[in-house]
Amino acid sequence: MNLTMERARALNRDMVTEEHLILHSLNVCYAMEAMAKHFGEDSEHWAAVGYLHDYDYEKYPDEHLDHTEQPLLDAGVSAEDVRAILAHGYGIRNDVEPVTDMEKSLYTVDELTGIIQAAARMRPNGITDLEVKSFLKKFKDKKFAAKCNRALILKGCELLGMELGEVAGICIEGMRAHAEELGLAPRAE
Repeated sequence: MNLTMERARALNRDMVTEEHLILHSLNVCYAMEAMAKHFGEDSEHWAAVGYLHDYDYEKYPDEHLDHTEQPLLDAGVSAEDVRAILAHGYGIRNDVEPVTDMEKSLYTVDELTGIIQAAARMRPNGITDLEVKSFLKKFKDKKFAAKCNRALILKGCELLGMELGEVAGICIEGMRAHAEELGLAPRAE
C-alpha cells in the first residue's frame, strides 16, 4: 500500500516539530508532487514520501538517516518508500544510490527547493512570478543560498536525464500552487 499524506503527517508529527523543518518538508512534498505528475506517477504517494524524507533529521542531525529505516519499516512504511528516503542521502550520508524516478527526484529536489524558496522570498510577489531564468541566475551565484549543494542538484538532474531549468520549472510550478502555505505569496504593501 502506498504511503499517504495523512500517514506521513502522523509519522512526522512527533519527529519534525521545528517550523523551518516543517516548511522544508512541505517544499519537498510539493516539488515531489509535481515531479510525480511529470512522470505520470501517483502524486499523493510521491508527495507523502517527500514530506517524510527528513524523518530523523531534527532529533539526529549528525546521524541523519541512521534512525530512519527501522522505525519507518516498523511503522508499516513500504521498503520501496524507505529506500527512496534513504537514497536522498546518497554520497553524503550513505551509499544507497537513487535508481527509480522517485528516488532520483527526491535526491534532486531536496536541495533544489532550498534555492527556489530563497529566491522566491526575495521577490515582492513571492513565487507567483518567479521564472526559471531568474532562478537560474540565483543558482549561478554561489553566495546565494550558499548552503544548498549545487553539485548534488546537478548530479541529480543528470541522473534524471533532465536539464536543471526543466526540473526547476516543474518544482517552481508545484510550489507555486501552495504559495500561501509555503509563505511565498505576494507580500501585502
